[in-house]
Amino acid sequence: MQAATTRRHLLALTATATTAAVLGLATPVAQAATAWDLPTAYPVASFQTENLAAFAAEVDKASGGKLKITLHPNASLYKANEIKRAVQTGQVPAGEFILSGASNENPLFGTDALPFLVDSYAEARKLAGIERPYLEKLLASQGMKLLYTVPWPGQSLYSVKPIESAAHLKGTKMRAYNPASSRIAQLMGAQPTTIQLAELGQALATGTVDNFLTSSASGVENKLYESVKHFYRVNAWLPKNAVVVSTKAFDALDKPTQEVLLKAAAAAQERGWKVSEAKDAEYQKELAAKGMKVADPSPALKKDLKAVGDKMVAEWLKTAGADGQAIVDAFNKP
Repeated sequence: MQAATTRRHLLALTATATTAAVLGLATPVAQAATAWDLPTAYPVASFQTENLAAFAAEVDKASGGKLKITLHPNASLYKANEIKRAVQTGQVPAGEFILSGASNENPLFGTDALPFLVDSYAEARKLAGIERPYLEKLLASQGMKLLYTVPWPGQSLYSVKPIESAAHLKGTKMRAYNPASSRIAQLMGAQPTTIQLAELGQALATGTVDNFLTSSASGVENKLYESVKHFYRVNAWLPKNAVVVSTKAFDALDKPTQEVLLKAAAAAQERGWKVSEAKDAEYQKELAAKGMKVADPSPALKKDLKAVGDKMVAEWLKTAGADGQAIVDAFNKP
């Protein structure tokens, strides 16, 4: 009886809508929602992905459902090193990638990965503000618009064995994920080995990698403490993830939706920076609780790493051109 009543109700609604349409009395149909896929290489539990999910939800709500962003975490749609290119070529409208991963295209993408140029969140914020106009111009030339950036906690040194100086890194297999980390390995006398973050646990289990630079966040989220027992707070740099959208996709949105997107992006950036800094302290405590030895680098190791950093900044300035020099000069001003 209930099913029959429901069916009659649906038929009545259909008939009413059809009649109204024929008579030209139907209310205007709402604009169809724009659907974006947004790939990221990081797991669902990552604070970066959680921040991205909050951003997508805010855009959906504030746009009244006119723009719906579907996240594809954990490199499920594209691998980490494919995401930027996928946005650039229009395969997806938006994506998240680590800026320094593209520094082989242009040195400016690697500004925030210059070793020991910054060693705190305050300095990283200063650098981010200085470099943003240069990044926006560079991305625009590639058909993309920068929405927001959020840093990872400072890159610290994980090692299977204790490291007291650069001499202990010589001949080891060091994980590399961008040109800067490859160069550090070379200058330390280690063998750079390219391994994606999602594959790092397996690489450690099979002895493919002995040590690497990554954040405290990555250590917790990828359970790296299961294979590595030494963590040194070297804070080599604070690399940033960037969320970008293709210029074509952005321009296809109406003005109100564009404004919603940019407002949500600004909020995501501010929220992400605060969460990153707070999480760093939490992650280090958790790594220690999981059995890792968390310590500051020895004076000898710190001196060796600083020498490597100075050399790499000098090398970078030779390739980064006037824009690179302008960024470093502005950053070094009191």
